Amino acid sequence: MHPRPTPAPAHAAAHGNAPTVLVVEDDPTVRTVLIRHLTSVGHPVRSVGTALGALREVSQAGCDIVVLDLGLPDLDGSDALKMIRSITDVPVIISTARDDENEIVRLLNDGADDYLVKPFSGHHLSARIAAVLRRFAAAAPPTSHLLQVGALTVDTRRRETTLDGQPLDLTRREFDLLAYLAARPGTVITRKQILAEVWQHSYGSAQTIDVHLSWLRRKLGETPTAPRYLHTVRGVGFRLEAP
Repeated sequence: MHPRPTPAPAHAAAHGNAPTVLVVEDDPTVRTVLIRHLTSVGHPVRSVGTALGALREVSQAGCDIVVLDLGLPDLDGSDALKMIRSITDVPVIISTARDDENEIVRLLNDGADDYLVKPFSGHHLSARIAAVLRRFAAAAPPTSHLLQVGALTVDTRRRETTLDGQPLDLTRREFDLLAYLAARPGTVITRKQILAEVWQHSYGSAQTIDVHLSWLRRKLGETPTAPRYLHTVRGVGFRLEAP
């Protein structure tokens, strides 16, 4: 087979229903095959053939996961990925014929959750979908769903965060990163650990982590030179602790 932002829509899986898949693929034959397979294994499926159609679907209708082809007629899929990431944190699996490691790493750093190189089987796709959704549901498994670090509260069950009683508007990745650190207060965490446990990748760019930490710092109302909660341990990593 050839096959930050408003909050993400509620995931159907959380309500006991099969996750809805949005297939973004301009080849009608490939799209039909993908829809047929995903439907046969129980997924509700919606499909579009353009990047603009994909943006409209994720922003208006919502879905649980996106399978995004890179070779779209109106906009390159990598640009579409960035635009999707600007409005939602829904998991995205890239479907690509470009077997280039540098580009794959770049796509993962730009917010893709996984990728498949064409050609791939329908069973391979549905297995990857299941794996990504499992990681999404358990990105930061703490011993308690309510984490407290000083005046910072992280509710992993409701995926909500407050600081001094005020809600923080975090993206999915920012929340997962904060929850991972909050579950280990006072512990120095390396970039390698963050990449493996939060990003779920064994390789990638340290710059991507630094950018997300910078955004998180800003939302916590602090700076690297005047940290309150998020501290940099030079040459080692980061730790989250109460002021």
